[in-house]
Formats: sequence, structure tokens, C-alpha cells
Amino acid sequence: MELSVTGAGATVLSHLHNGSDGATHPSRGLVHATNPTSAALEDLQLTVGEGPCLDAFASGGPVLVADLTAEGAHWPAFTPGALALGVEAVFSFPLQIGVMRLGSLEFHRDVPGPLSRNEMSDAQILTDMATQGIADELAGRDTADVSWLLDPHVEVHQATGMVQVQLAVNAETALMRLRGYAFTHDLPLAEVAHQVVSRTLRFTQEEGRS
Repeated sequence: MELSVTGAGATVLSHLHNGSDGATHPSRGLVHATNPTSAALEDLQLTVGEGPCLDAFASGGPVLVADLTAEGAHWPAFTPGALALGVEAVFSFPLQIGVMRLGSLEFHRDVPGPLSRNEMSDAQILTDMATQGIADELAGRDTADVSWLLDPHVEVHQATGMVQVQLAVNAETALMRLRGYAFTHDLPLAEVAHQVVSRTLRFTQEEGRS
């Protein structure tokens, strides 16, 4: 098998809480990234709360974007950040067994262009292999708990809880404040979360820092 891609990342997603809109919102743990750009691409989607990884998980079907520059309106926050990382095309495939979705496998390129028919077949095979590998890791575990993963965003969950208390808001609003601060200050969400957990950053109703 051979795919003409620049990198790939596999992510487990889990519905951990209900938002104020009544919908469940996924928590994420990066299982593996082939290079720093792949890891940064996953971090970006967590920070802005949109992107092909989340869409593939929500829809249960592949999200194939041969040219990201044409998707600015669809993902107004994700697309500029991805292009800044040098990502020009993204292909996300859901990791699922029957109706149970575990996450997504995402490939990216530094040049635009679609996957060929043979590459699509290879991508599906790799997705099946990744699904089986993650299913084996999940065996005997609660699928609503991804804390066992080597999750670079584990502090995000802790920080969300702390901001909930600081602002007396629900988890969705607390996460939105974290994302907004990260986006405004051009910081990775994981770094903002670390500052909150280490108590060098405290959120107030007026400003992010006290």
C-alpha cells in the first residue's frame, strides 16, 4: 500500500458531556501522529471546535477535501490555521465498528489534489486496521472514558472543570472560554489549559487573567 500523503493522525473521540444546546460534545485523545504537523492539525481542531476530523466522526462517512483553500466558508476558523501549517488537502475517515464510532483517521498533504481510486482503497484498508488496533486497546475499558490514552490534551479536561468553577458556568461555556483565549492570544489550547491547571492563569467574568 502507498499513499501520497504528508502525514497522518489517529484520534479517539468520546461523547463525555451534554452542552446547553442539548447535544453531546466529543472529548478527544490523540492516539498517534506521524509528524509534528499532524499533531498540530489535531490540536487546531480541538482548539477551534471544527474541522474534517469532527465532521467525519459526526457523519460516519469520509470527509475528503482535495483543496482546503476552497473550504474557507465551511470551516472559517480551522481552514486558515491549517493552511498556515502548510496543509493543503485533508482526508478524514471515521473509525467505527458497526454503528459504534471510535474516532477518526486523518491524512493530510502539503499540496492540493484528490486521492486516486487506489489510494482511496488503501486509505480504507488502513482505516480498518487502525479501527481494529484501537478496538483492541479499548477492550475491557469504558468507551466513555479516554483518560487511559496518552492524551496531550488531558489537562484541557482538568482546566475546563477549573474554569467552570471560576466562572460558575457549564462545561461547554468553560471550554468555549478556553478556546477563545487560545485563539485570541495565538496559543495552543493545551498551553492555555496548562496555565490554568498550574494556576498561572485564572479566568474572570471580565478578563482571562487576574
